[in-house]
Amino acid sequence: MLLPKGCRYCVTGAKMVLFITGVCRTGCFYCPISPEKKDKDVIYANERRVTNLEEILEEAEMMDAEGTGITGGDPLTNMDRTIEAIKMLKGHFGKGHHIHLYTSTIDVKKATELRNAGLDEIRFHPPLEQWGSFDPSILSEILSIKGLNVGIEVPAIPGMEKELEQLVVTAVNAGVKFVNINEFEFSESNWNMMEGCGYEIKDELSSSILGSEEIAIGIMKKYKRYPIHFCSSSFKDGVQLRNRLLRRAKHIAKKYDIITEDGTLIKGIVYADDLDSAVTLLTKEYKVPSSLLYADRDRNRIEIASWVLEKIADGLPFKCYIVEEYSTSDRMEVERTPLGKKQDQMVS
Repeated sequence: MLLPKGCRYCVTGAKMVLFITGVCRTGCFYCPISPEKKDKDVIYANERRVTNLEEILEEAEMMDAEGTGITGGDPLTNMDRTIEAIKMLKGHFGKGHHIHLYTSTIDVKKATELRNAGLDEIRFHPPLEQWGSFDPSILSEILSIKGLNVGIEVPAIPGMEKELEQLVVTAVNAGVKFVNINEFEFSESNWNMMEGCGYEIKDELSSSILGSEEIAIGIMKKYKRYPIHFCSSSFKDGVQLRNRLLRRAKHIAKKYDIITEDGTLIKGIVYADDLDSAVTLLTKEYKVPSSLLYADRDRNRIEIASWVLEKIADGLPFKCYIVEEYSTSDRMEVERTPLGKKQDQMVS
């Protein structure tokens, strides 16, 4: 079965993730949203916290996004912001910029407004209590909206096999174009459900719940002709996220950065009390080309080509490191290795 278009952009890493608000009225007990986002009216473009819609465009430009996935919370709790974001993205990147959206609110009027703004694809997440008795009539008018691709996306929850199967059959027979079943996962914010519901971890290397994958695969085998797709936890992290990081890294990497196969950046870091004097020393005395270093005043450090720093670190009166960082806006550090005699003196 051909993947939904929104998924195809996601797989290649070409989709920006736009978290439009953390507010949601559905109250799913398994909601995995992080504490800094859950129930808070905040906006994130990928990992970047933004304060205005224009910053969303900046993040999209940094990864040369070909599409956007709008999520939350529930984006339909703030229709004005969501519609403004859709129009802005379409206006800036053109009609070819594919936009899909996740929501638990099945509302004909709102779906029509979203489509009129430019939304290409909508993915409904019906509340858990509706899975076994889902009323397909509420989808009929939405399915008739011209140009809007409509699907269902839910997790495979152990103990809810029958209800999930009923939801899938009802939705497909109603005419949805696809059903995405996600592997059930735990997170920092829903960890309490593990003991309360008796769930177990699939293995020590993932956040997946034991039995979730088997449920999804079982339904897919039973309904082979249905447009059902399974998205595993490992696929999200190992393929989707990795490809997005690689895409962003290729667009933001400086001449002195080394891009790894995982989309992280390796560079040298020099810490000095006086950045200007340190830059002068590096460029004048050590003949480091200006294109291979940068004074990052926001982080109070000098970034420099790692291969250059490895050669000169022993002679520098500064703290020097080789660091590996994510290519995301927060530049989260993966690893750092100290260099130079300055470090030896500190240890001794």
